[in-house]
Amino acid sequence: MHAKIENIVIKPIGTVHCLRTEEIDDHWGSVVSKIKLDSDQFDEQALIGLNDFSHCEVVFFMNRVPECKIEKGARHPRNRTDLPKRGIFAQRSKNRPNRIGVSRCRIVKVEDLTVVVQALDAIDGTPVIDIKPYLKEFAPIGEVYQPEWTKDLMSRYYL
Repeated sequence: MHAKIENIVIKPIGTVHCLRTEEIDDHWGSVVSKIKLDSDQFDEQALIGLNDFSHCEVVFFMNRVPECKIEKGARHPRNRTDLPKRGIFAQRSKNRPNRIGVSRCRIVKVEDLTVVVQALDAIDGTPVIDIKPYLKEFAPIGEVYQPEWTKDLMSRYYL
């Protein structure tokens, strides 16, 4: 039997800087963001080779979601009652138990301690937990399917 882990401490590696300051669900495709690494922890060596990739995955902490808004059960996605009620782990809501976000975005450039990306769905001031290069080999194995309601919901997300 494994011991129960009570707490995990994660120190942000950097911060998102962009013009987007409001938690709006759509139109992320043209958003250009700078991820500035924490110079107390890292130097330019940490980013060597990242510019050899077209895309990266950014893991971030949605720090502006108040604890009282965290969902542990089921809800209507985006609170739209015309959509079926789904468990928090069957949707990508920001109101997740650990407020962790994951986004795949295009790398525009890497310079000094800054990674400039496009289509990162994180607002200005968001703490970044990790950056990983995106590799095709990590794409899902086999056919990808999803419920019909998600297609309408996501149709404007990256416009």
